[in-house]
Amino acid sequence: MERLQKILAQAGIASRRKCEEMILAGQVEVNGEKVTTLGVKADADADVITVNGKPIKSEKKLYLMLNKPKGVITSAKDPQGRKVVADFLPGIKERVYPVGRLDYDTEGLLLLTNDGEFANLLTHPSHHVPKTYYATVKGVPHGSLLEQLQKGIKLEDGMTAPAEAEYQDIDTEKNVSTIRITIHEGRNRQVRRMFEAINHPVIRLRRVKFGELGLQNMARGQFRHLTPVEVKELRECARKTHKVHK
Repeated sequence: MERLQKILAQAGIASRRKCEEMILAGQVEVNGEKVTTLGVKADADADVITVNGKPIKSEKKLYLMLNKPKGVITSAKDPQGRKVVADFLPGIKERVYPVGRLDYDTEGLLLLTNDGEFANLLTHPSHHVPKTYYATVKGVPHGSLLEQLQKGIKLEDGMTAPAEAEYQDIDTEKNVSTIRITIHEGRNRQVRRMFEAINHPVIRLRRVKFGELGLQNMARGQFRHLTPVEVKELRECARKTHKVHK
């Protein structure tokens, strides 16, 4: 027996939080009885669970990694007709959704899944899963500016958590530099805003690691299934960072 919202999330209905909202809104029934409170438990194999009258099916769990190209939207569809991540997943019939986001102009490692519990574990603010980027910026930030990034930067939505930041490459001819930066939060456009705050705007941004999972030599626009070991390691990383930051 498991909590109803967990069963719904694991069936790929939505994130656990969204599933809780659906229960409270009276959209879920168990064996013909409407459920409107969050404490109810059910058996996914024995009980008939419906959402808006439709029985839920336990989907096969998928865990994918995509090297997202620049100029691609991290959503299921785009009213403006721009390319979306689903365009890069040939042969995937299940409905998967991104774990967190990469904005339109950012490229690199994007995880996708239909396991709401897994997605919530990796993106919940209390879990602080590290994400590493290569940020190519205008100019060469002085060492003291990198120290500011390392200590935390004041943005309009508050101070950022300390980041790891180090020089990766400096091109004096073009007057640009590439900084390897690891953050432990998931605020909107956070890395770009951090570099804007120190007056070195980002020209190119690429995510290369999520937890301990690296992009390695995947071609741009290519995807692959995560191995069971990689999925397990990501779960452990989220639980471990949660304990450390408690």
